[in-house]
Amino acid sequence: MTIFRTTFFTTFGILFWLVSTSLFGQKKTILINNVEIFNGKDQATIRGNVLIEGNVISKVSNAPIPTNRGTNVQIIDGKGKFLMPGLIDAHYHAMFANLSQIALLTGNLGFVNLVAGKSAEALLMRGFTSIRDLGGPVFGLKQAIDAGIIAGPRIWPSGAFISQTGGHGDFRLPNDVPSDPSNGLSYAERINAAAIADTPDGVRLKAREQLMLGASQIKLMAGGGVSSIYDPLDVTQYTEAEIRAAVEAAENWGTYVTVHAYTPRAIQQAIRAGVRCIDHGQLIDEETVKIMVENGVFWSLQPFVDEGDKGVLSPESRAKQLEMYQGTDTAFELAKKYKMKIAYGTDVLFDAKKAAQPGVQLLKMKRWFSNAEILQMATSNNGELLALSGKRSPYTGKLGVIEEGALADLLIIDGNLIQNLELITEPEKNLLLIIKDGLVYKNILKQ
Repeated sequence: MTIFRTTFFTTFGILFWLVSTSLFGQKKTILINNVEIFNGKDQATIRGNVLIEGNVISKVSNAPIPTNRGTNVQIIDGKGKFLMPGLIDAHYHAMFANLSQIALLTGNLGFVNLVAGKSAEALLMRGFTSIRDLGGPVFGLKQAIDAGIIAGPRIWPSGAFISQTGGHGDFRLPNDVPSDPSNGLSYAERINAAAIADTPDGVRLKAREQLMLGASQIKLMAGGGVSSIYDPLDVTQYTEAEIRAAVEAAENWGTYVTVHAYTPRAIQQAIRAGVRCIDHGQLIDEETVKIMVENGVFWSLQPFVDEGDKGVLSPESRAKQLEMYQGTDTAFELAKKYKMKIAYGTDVLFDAKKAAQPGVQLLKMKRWFSNAEILQMATSNNGELLALSGKRSPYTGKLGVIEEGALADLLIIDGNLIQNLELITEPEKNLLLIIKDGLVYKNILKQ
């Protein structure tokens, strides 16, 4: 059995390398000259040049970089345009963003994957070179992107989000209750969209299954949600012992747990259990923010505001949504008061129109932050959050910054985003160059 496993995985790795190499071709040296560099961290930009060797930034300099490196060098004249790290969405659902909930839960999974693949390519072409996927059967899509079969962003997958019975990730119908193990798993569980687990042992098992499949972090539903059927917004989900079971499983694999939670009680319980990141938190209070600061917890906070469009939500879900929206301003104000490092993410669900406008979603952050602060969140801050996965990160190297040794995910914009963030809402025209992992996916710079 040991010989079989070794041979199988070695063969699989070789085939994966051959496919990716044949589709991508060999990476070459790229020299980008004469650009205004936003490094992802500092508001002040510098005029300079960037050398990429393979998939890594090897030199950043305001002095000329020698080009006597053979014939396999692509020289790009940036013409003084704005160079920045690739954008990162820290709360994305690649499989759930573009189709309705009913289509996802009743449609053919092959169709869902094809839609997700096309949408992933579109997301990359709008400047998002990395996403942290917080729930959904995304492992196949990630594999196809990494192998070069389709274009798309890097994916940090969670796999199925883990939910208690009646929790935010329970998609079963009322007539599926009481549960009967002899009937098998629900469709959402069978396709690895969600995992229902009750008791610490059950949660531990489901967390280990996702880690086995390649999860870079574990996602738990720790409180009520807007789009879910059964749970009011104020409910706290799971016990501290159940959450701690997932945390222990993740920590044994060198990674962490993030939770969906809105309320102080749900957030505080998750922190006591050892959770490293809170996603959402719109109904938080000041005491809970202090606890987050004291424990070094990352806050992934989305710009949820009422746009007057309830979409396809039921009246019950719309009421929960409006209640959640009322806390957004307070949450951001408290985050600013305590100088918390915020991760930026969209959490677009079942809405193809919003999914097709990631720049518009980013622009919503202007309600609370300067352009420079927003860009820092969507690059270096999010890069730090991705790094919490440690060795479970699917990609080795630093992201969200332009510095020597960082991975080569770069954009050139026709205009300074620090001065005019609105430019990002028209990527077809204003996004001139896209490089991911040292490969050029778009270049409309006139040479």
